[in-house]
Amino acid sequence: MIYQKRLPNDLPTILEALAPHPGEIEGLVVESTYNWYWLVDGLLEAGYRVHLANPAAIQQYSGLKYSDDHSDARWLAHLLRLGVLPKGYIYPKAERAVRDLLRKRAHLVRQHTSNVLSVQNIMVRNTGVRLSVKRLRELTKQELEGLLPEVDQVLAVTSSLAVLDCLSHQIKTLEQTVHKCHLTHKSATWAEICVTRAVTLPIGLQSWTHTFANEPQECPLSAQQGLGVAFIVLCL
Repeated sequence: MIYQKRLPNDLPTILEALAPHPGEIEGLVVESTYNWYWLVDGLLEAGYRVHLANPAAIQQYSGLKYSDDHSDARWLAHLLRLGVLPKGYIYPKAERAVRDLLRKRAHLVRQHTSNVLSVQNIMVRNTGVRLSVKRLRELTKQELEGLLPEVDQVLAVTSSLAVLDCLSHQIKTLEQTVHKCHLTHKSATWAEICVTRAVTLPIGLQSWTHTFANEPQECPLSAQQGLGVAFIVLCL
């Protein structure tokens, strides 16, 4: 062990800590959490060789009685030194925004589906009829008042329908933007890294229904975890 220190999430501070070891550093390991972009990008731009550790594929010795950030860092350094560190793919910074757009679209689609099911359930419980999405969108307030016995139920449905309209508009906006990016970035790079994901998109966007080959498994953290420090492993 040559150097080990807990550092704040501040790139200049981290680079300053690394500066006394020019030419000696074999690699830097950053654990793939949800907030690694800024750190990995900064280290790469500074010329360091960065390895993105995949925490889902890393297992320490079973039976450990105590583990913290320091022991985790030593373990990652040990794996890197042995050449057996499970790594995630560091997706190019310039193209990462499109992936984030697709993730946001998938998020909005899930919300859209949740609202559709909510409205359909209200209608089924009170009328015994399951309406299609197309028919739900065509319902007027007057029709709803004739179908549902309570004013509050009508309000619940009309509120959900308003949200559905908003979600549909935003999903369409995202799709149009992604389609433009697709036309702009038609290249071998995209063909090599894209694989199909089970997300439905309109005709013309199928090639963008993807996750990314070798994409890192990002560890879900609570809002209070991973925010205070950036733990870097120096393998010298």
